[in-house]
Amino acid sequence: MKDRGSVQVTSLGQAFDLMQAAERFANWPGLLWFDSSSLGPADRLGSPIGRYSFLTADPIRRIKATVDNDGQSRSKEANPWDRLQKAVDSLPTCDEPNLPPFAGGWAGLLGYESARWLEDVSISDHPSLCDTDLDFGLYDWTIAVDHVTGQADLIVQPWGDFSTQDRTAAVLAKLADDNVSLSSVSTSVSKTAEREFVKTGRPGVRSNFSSDRFRDAVAQIVDGILAGDSFQVNLAQTLSMVDDRHPLTIYRLLRQSNPAPFAGYYDAGNFQVLSSSPEGFLKVRGKEVETRPIKGTVRRTGSKEVDRGLADQLSSSEKDRAENVMIVDLMRNDLSRVCEDDSIEIASLCKVELYQYVQHLVSVVTGQLRSDQSVVDLLRATFPGGSVTGAPKIEAMQTIAQLEPHRRGAYCGSLGYIGPSKNADFNILIRTITHRDGQWRIPVGGGITARSFPESEEAETWTKAEGMLRAFEEDAQ
Repeated sequence: MKDRGSVQVTSLGQAFDLMQAAERFANWPGLLWFDSSSLGPADRLGSPIGRYSFLTADPIRRIKATVDNDGQSRSKEANPWDRLQKAVDSLPTCDEPNLPPFAGGWAGLLGYESARWLEDVSISDHPSLCDTDLDFGLYDWTIAVDHVTGQADLIVQPWGDFSTQDRTAAVLAKLADDNVSLSSVSTSVSKTAEREFVKTGRPGVRSNFSSDRFRDAVAQIVDGILAGDSFQVNLAQTLSMVDDRHPLTIYRLLRQSNPAPFAGYYDAGNFQVLSSSPEGFLKVRGKEVETRPIKGTVRRTGSKEVDRGLADQLSSSEKDRAENVMIVDLMRNDLSRVCEDDSIEIASLCKVELYQYVQHLVSVVTGQLRSDQSVVDLLRATFPGGSVTGAPKIEAMQTIAQLEPHRRGAYCGSLGYIGPSKNADFNILIRTITHRDGQWRIPVGGGITARSFPESEEAETWTKAEGMLRAFEEDAQ
């Protein structure tokens, strides 16, 4: 067998342009970018949230599966979650010290409907733009950028059928290629899809809910909560647009208009996922687990004084605090299934954090993973995140399937990675756009409680959509 060498690290210097690099790898399969385009506040260890960004492509293995209408996988193979567990179990170790948390490994997309393989829940009748619900690749190289030091490194693992030297040379050659052109995409919108979406007050933007129908759905959820069916349900409308620009062109504009610490881009082949998510789902370092549920949102105005007033209102809002605390309790319960007894703590409760266009109420829950539980076990116990379902989780997911016309696809799922040392990071795919054949879907939603007012909940979805819609209204320079 050819000697593939040991892990190879090549310095790329500082002031490295990840956007330019992503464009150069646009034609490599499985392009995946964990893009911390905006640093968040410091975590419990004093390191800023979103410290690292990672860019990779061309996985050497892949696991893909799609949920059918009956909730089964179209593949005749085992449950995709079991396949992912076996793949992670066989992940080669890496003894090189001082590497960033992702130095290659299994990484990719968990679509919202991946939960159908975990729980007996319904799914909506109309498909999303995603043709896979679980899509992970084994990546043997990554470009890691430390936003604290500014240092960028290319890390290549000896896992493929070629030497680390050859793989390093191929990546460096692509980085040096100045012949980059992002072509327009062909648009294909069926008449059926057009009928499924109605015009809104925003030019060129359609929705799978009319305004009246969305407000009726909110009222229906409130009635169900008052009847004791659930405590909270997340409801989303999906906005639809047509645009022939390349997904990376739109992503460049998105990260300018709405930067976020848990942003990301994934090219799954037939569809692309673009996210400016502010929400981290799961972070694993050794056996320490952290989740950061977001519940409660107000806008930013550009005026510090007005924004401080809105932040005070958010922090003191009984409705928003109750909503946040309910999800904290749900996440504590989910973590208790796989974490050590008495290890689960609320590190932060209902703290206001600032983002480009909005302010969020954020909590932090931590725990210690049991020695007999893996990162995949953790994902299975907690996916999808409670902040995007509601509580109780299964009842809320059933209500979502009944009321939302389309499957969510990538939205409210996760992008993430599991590295050789079993370090892991997964976001929650809110503020997320899915593209396919010139069609763009932008789901936006919020948590409905007994204190919700239909008009306010509808307005909140448009506030959350603002940064994404602005990306389409800008011209790439």
